[in-house]
Amino acid sequence: MASEGALVVVTDRDADRAQAVVAEIGRSGGRAEARGLDVGDDAALAAEITGAASRHGRLDILHSHAGIQIPGRLEEVTPEQMDASWTLNVRSHFVAARTAMPVMKAQGKGSIIITSSNSGVQYDREMIAYATTKHAVIAMTRQMAVDYACYNVRCNALCPGFVDTPFNDGFKRQMGGRHALEEYVAHTIPMGRWGTPEEIAEGIVFLASDQSAFLTGHALVIDGAECI
Repeated sequence: MASEGALVVVTDRDADRAQAVVAEIGRSGGRAEARGLDVGDDAALAAEITGAASRHGRLDILHSHAGIQIPGRLEEVTPEQMDASWTLNVRSHFVAARTAMPVMKAQGKGSIIITSSNSGVQYDREMIAYATTKHAVIAMTRQMAVDYACYNVRCNALCPGFVDTPFNDGFKRQMGGRHALEEYVAHTIPMGRWGTPEEIAEGIVFLASDQSAFLTGHALVIDGAECI
């Protein structure tokens, strides 16, 4: 988004990581600022979003991307783990969108992108907390899309497949180690490979920009046909 001219506010629970992304954007000639944020804190999350809108005079795009992956079947996942999954995979996105929406309504335009997963359009073995919450966030995004299309605020879900990041640790443990995960990627995903961060980024830019001006309520799946 920075390469397309956006001023990007990067938030992370680890402020140093946010700053590292901002430094990378700066080296490429883009504009960005870093903020430390725990999205499990409703008040802090709302304050960051309203603060960004206040500092810069508008809020064109919200990409709400936080999440957690807890593996396990029904009897293996504790209620506390399900609560943690719900807090990060659904509630934080609800709070973020709820805060951004009045600003975007007043502007008469905006794009809200909420990260779900291709697990939100299929069912993963032994991943009850993850699959349940990822399905829920797609339903929530579609409901928002219907309710706010009349204000020209678009709401879409991003549904990535496997990208080689530490976020896959839950799947790696569930499958029995790195080798088993590599075998899954090679033999179960029809394209036979991982997705790249750049390929996911292109989808984000598409949903954020006027390239998708007539697109709302959509779950954009980028997964090499794994879910088919």
